[in-house]
Amino acid sequence: MSSSFEKHQKRRLISSYFSVVLSIALVLFLLGLLGMLILNAKKVSDHFKEQVVVTIYLKDSAKEVETKQLEKSLAMADYVKTTEYVSKEQAAEFMKAENGEDFMDFVGYNPLQNSIDVHLKADFVTSEHLEKISAEALNKSFVDEVTYDNDLVNLMNDNVKKISFWVLVISGIFTLIAVLLINSSIRLAVYSKRFTIKTMQMVGATKQFIRRPFVWKSVRLGMIGAILALIGMAIVLYYLNKTFTELNLLGNPVLVVLLFVLIFALGIIITWISTHFATQRFLNLRTDELYY
Repeated sequence: MSSSFEKHQKRRLISSYFSVVLSIALVLFLLGLLGMLILNAKKVSDHFKEQVVVTIYLKDSAKEVETKQLEKSLAMADYVKTTEYVSKEQAAEFMKAENGEDFMDFVGYNPLQNSIDVHLKADFVTSEHLEKISAEALNKSFVDEVTYDNDLVNLMNDNVKKISFWVLVISGIFTLIAVLLINSSIRLAVYSKRFTIKTMQMVGATKQFIRRPFVWKSVRLGMIGAILALIGMAIVLYYLNKTFTELNLLGNPVLVVLLFVLIFALGIIITWISTHFATQRFLNLRTDELYY
């Protein structure tokens, strides 16, 4: 009978430990993903900003030497990432491929203009910088027009600010939820040992002596959960980096390693603090209160 009871208790204990490890792993995994989002938020926003194109249309009277000189000066500017010269013939081919028919068959000639597509560095994709760059280009006598999507730029900059704010807020809330969830799981595990704690206390064991094995056990469970979370993070990061190569998510390995170390440390710190307070609570209970 006692053997059957001991086996039942052992199974309950293993199940409790398993739930603690699973809770820690899932919470730290989600927290790690949020950390990766925060680390790469600027990189992602910069990527989308750099897709904005400033198109400089050239007059038909523009000389080749003038066009080359303008393209070269733009390429050397500190605010420009890339430039690409698009001839009117290339533009016509692009429109033909996009629309599926040759518009020149109806018009009879090519009304398009030679142009230079300019991609700016992310920090310069603002309305003020775009207006300044546009004004400088229009000062050239052979430049006919400069176009860019100003509404898109304003919308993008506003959304980046809003998203950054809410990501920080959500990060704080999620961190609090993570602590509460892990704390709850550990308290349940310690609760199953409350009679053992009280028995040790009644025979004269000090609080520190009683608390120590529970803390070390929880810390080991926290380390296992953190390792599982890190494995999951590494897999997700690998596939994201492979899928979105242009974002170069592993471009700064130091920050990635620091994030992994932080998640591992959180697994230890949260479990240590939670176990400390959970055991303290049961150490302070009277014997008759253990049954409630």
